[in-house]
Amino acid sequence: MENTERSNYRSIPLKEQWEIFKGIIQFSMPYKKMFFWGILMGIVLTIVNTIMPRVIQIFIDDYLTSGLINTSVLVNFSLLYLFLTLFKMVMWYLNLYLFNLASEKTIQNMRDSLFTHIHKLGMRYFDQTSSGWLITRITNDTEALKDFWNVFLTILQGVFGLIASFIGMYLLNKSLALGIILFVPILLIIMRVYQQKSSKTYQSMKSKLSRLNTKLAEAINGIAIIQQFRQQKRLEEEFEDVNKQYFDDRFSMTKINALLLSPVINLLYTFSIIIILGIFGFNSFIGIVEVGVIYAFTTYANDFFKPLTRLMDSMSLFQDGIVSSSRILKILDTKEYTPGYVENTKDETIQIDKGKIEFKNVSFSYDGKNEILHNISFTVNPGETVALVGHTGSGKSSIINILMRFYEFQSGEVLIDGISIRNYPLTSLRKSIGLVLQDSFLFYGTIKDNIRLKNDKITDEEIVRAARFVQADSFIKDLPNQYNAKVVERGASYSSGQKQLISFASTIVRDPKILILDEATANIDTETETLIQEGLENMRKGRTTVAIAHRLSTIKDADTILVLDKGEIIERGNHAELIRLNGAYREMYEMQDISTEAH
Repeated sequence: MENTERSNYRSIPLKEQWEIFKGIIQFSMPYKKMFFWGILMGIVLTIVNTIMPRVIQIFIDDYLTSGLINTSVLVNFSLLYLFLTLFKMVMWYLNLYLFNLASEKTIQNMRDSLFTHIHKLGMRYFDQTSSGWLITRITNDTEALKDFWNVFLTILQGVFGLIASFIGMYLLNKSLALGIILFVPILLIIMRVYQQKSSKTYQSMKSKLSRLNTKLAEAINGIAIIQQFRQQKRLEEEFEDVNKQYFDDRFSMTKINALLLSPVINLLYTFSIIIILGIFGFNSFIGIVEVGVIYAFTTYANDFFKPLTRLMDSMSLFQDGIVSSSRILKILDTKEYTPGYVENTKDETIQIDKGKIEFKNVSFSYDGKNEILHNISFTVNPGETVALVGHTGSGKSSIINILMRFYEFQSGEVLIDGISIRNYPLTSLRKSIGLVLQDSFLFYGTIKDNIRLKNDKITDEEIVRAARFVQADSFIKDLPNQYNAKVVERGASYSSGQKQLISFASTIVRDPKILILDEATANIDTETETLIQEGLENMRKGRTTVAIAHRLSTIKDADTILVLDKGEIIERGNHAELIRLNGAYREMYEMQDISTEAH
């Protein structure tokens, strides 16, 4: 299974790798000065590294072996070498500090850009993309790019080190230096083979890691259902299977690294030392060989192969960075924005005034193939309430999704106050529309934070007034810290009704012109049901309201009730009119009435 699955991945061509690198480099441009100075310190460091063996060679050949050594010479050379070492330490620190600071800033910039971009994308994108996949991109992949920038630094230092050490060898022995450089083509071939073999494995590893995160997210978010239906064993087996595939890919990568990286470099380095010592040894038979030259040359040879060793060791991180970068750029290149986002430069003075809603022959499809809504037409006058009822899949939520501009409709018109919904800036539109969902989502923080939603313009007095208006104050004031009471993740410490009342307060504090209730009374405990109904009644006063009804008894007072079936409006009217019609609405109402009596 492992080999078959990995065969679906491909080695990323060098040209494509270059394009990926150019795509990532844009995030580093705000910090190019730090990168420049970091690289400059690296060049100075390389020069110092090249000078130091030469100093030792001169000391050995010109003074030590020649018998010209004295206290003054010894002190001078010691002080010079000490100075170069201290200077090297300073350059090394500045090089690492500046480059790592710039790279960390780059990763921070990239992560911020990713997070911002994701919030611009439309719901259609999230319908097709798992949350685990996205979390992996923002966390693991951006984290992998930290190592990628370190590899980039290693490459630069390696190139400078190769050039400097070759120059040092060339000045000592031209023919031998040219012989050493013949090893480079062999190394390039090995690097190319490694790149081809590792690229596929890294892509497979990233895919498995995404699946691991997806499984983990599902297990945590669905823990109640998993325990209720005793699905622990199944989830464990599925997780273990994906985890084993991930392990196999990582171990395959380990085997590739163990075979093609540092062992090969060390072997070539050993051959080079044997050649160097052999040639100098042979030369000693026919003439004098300076000991300092041998020392300097072998040191330069070591400096020549050392960056190659580091570079080869970093190739795995480089491949990891390339694959991670390609996945990040894939998200950033996604243009499936929230409908209206691209046009969000429209006149910000366009505001919803009265809140009249008109749907004119609206048709809609999620996938562009299967229509969910067919020629939907209705009008909601300012201050009126229209209720949408129907069985699951009838199209109720799709109408809400269109009105909120979560999805783009294919044909027809949607008007608010006589203006096409497409002409409203998103900020203006959503500021004037209050949405209350069936499942309330509370953020970690306090009750006050969740009502204010980080809008500092909303005062504490307005928060309390909104909570009282929707009847939320009745339970908040009994909490130990009242409005400063802690809210854990998703509001787990509060009942469904209490969370819904907090959501009501969060909606009403913004004083929306239009109110959308997506089954806001479903799954509410009887303890807070009366408070919920009183809160809703207060919220609807003077506001245009579109409500998806779960309990038909809660929308008997609606001005208009639309009965939907398979994406079409099959009945419309108020409660009394629909009961007299003796159609689908009456049948649903009586069925719920019977069900209520049975309980």
